[in-house]
Amino acid sequence: MQAAVTVTPARLPDLLLGLATVRPVFVWGAPGIGKSSLVRNFAESLGLECVSLLGTQLAPEDLIGVPQIRDGRSVFCPPEAIARDEPYCLFLDELNAATPDVQKAFYSLILDRRIGTYELPKGSIVVGAGNRATDNALARPIASALVNRLTHVHLEASPKDWLTWAGNNGIHPWITDHLTDRPDHLWSTPPKTEEPFSTPRSWHMLSDALHSFGRDLDEETLRVLAHGTLTPAHAQAFCGYVKVVRSRYGIEAIIKGDARWPNRPEDRDLLYYLADSFRGRLVKELPVSKEHMSANGRQTAYRAKSLLVQLAEISVEVAQTVIASDADGNPVLPSWFLVEAARDMPRLVEARR
Repeated sequence: MQAAVTVTPARLPDLLLGLATVRPVFVWGAPGIGKSSLVRNFAESLGLECVSLLGTQLAPEDLIGVPQIRDGRSVFCPPEAIARDEPYCLFLDELNAATPDVQKAFYSLILDRRIGTYELPKGSIVVGAGNRATDNALARPIASALVNRLTHVHLEASPKDWLTWAGNNGIHPWITDHLTDRPDHLWSTPPKTEEPFSTPRSWHMLSDALHSFGRDLDEETLRVLAHGTLTPAHAQAFCGYVKVVRSRYGIEAIIKGDARWPNRPEDRDLLYYLADSFRGRLVKELPVSKEHMSANGRQTAYRAKSLLVQLAEISVEVAQTVIASDADGNPVLPSWFLVEAARDMPRLVEARR
């Protein structure tokens, strides 16, 4: 299912308060962005126990129960997990990953709030959640009859919301500081191949590992942890950031001339990180037009070209990332600066072709 309108995690509780208390709701979203924890926290805020049923681990009889003979007639007895006396939150996690027979078994529970003769206690709520087919996750088509029995809410990852949560839940300061500078690294599109990718959940996992290893964490172990939880690009950037924190290197010191670009082979991740920081600084400080440029602007441009030359002497590939276009092929740095770069550093331009 495609999202026409999305909501952030901060908005979801208010929406559920108005929706889930009167109708069943289905929360769509990519893996690892916090759907399950948000639903459980919402139930807790209402004072309701959250009973989770995992769609991938259910069979139809797990819902409708098994028959018993009473007075010569068969009666289906719903399972204890569902048949409760007090109101509760029934959370149907990974509902759209369930088999069609299991999805069909949910129909009466979702719409009529009953299984056989058992009816959910008054005050109970029903919330489902699942990934989208476009997330390269296990997801089966949902029949139109089931789609029409639910109100659909599409959740998106929000760096602002997650960093607010992280600050109150002991997430490692290296991670919160890094994602404050690079909020675009919080989440990445799930890859089509079997490899780690960045999500709020994977950053939380990395934080737990960092806390576990403590201050004795060495660079090689850090690389193993980062590349085991994040996309390769995000892992490399994070390792570079940690090196900046731990060492004398910093883009400010390099721009001022107090330090030089690191040139050891083992510092390549740090070099990429500093080059990316340098690119961000140029985007922020170089004027769009060269006309009426201030003396400070001219000095910044001159220093930038000098640093690009020094960077290219270490790695043309890394230097090229500073002047590269964005993912859509549009220039990021001012066109006049790129023209001067092409004139003064032709090998960088050739590397881009």
